[in-house]
Amino acid sequence: MNNRVYSTLIIDDEPPARERLSQLLKNFPETFNVISTAENGSQAREQIQRLQPDLIFLDIQMPGLTGFEVLEKLDKLPVVIFCTAYDQYALKAFETNCLDYLLKPSSP
Repeated sequence: MNNRVYSTLIIDDEPPARERLSQLLKNFPETFNVISTAENGSQAREQIQRLQPDLIFLDIQMPGLTGFEVLEKLDKLPVVIFCTAYDQYALKAFETNCLDYLLKPSSP
């Protein structure tokens, strides 16, 4: 059994989506420790490099850098779970070796 708690970063340009996912993850404190959130690709890149999270929940369509562009600019990738409202990016997402692809709105 895996007893690891993953340091987690939530990246989404929509405040309600960030808050909803954060609240959902609070139900699983034995698995997720949300260390921060980011509201765009530039913030995401900076926080990933600075905080070195184990896991990120990453939106795709964001101002500035898309979720895919964020990943392209990183030297070391955390585990990635895409969380987006668009199902047409699923194939491309799995080509990035993401762990999962969730469609918003998120639910337990």
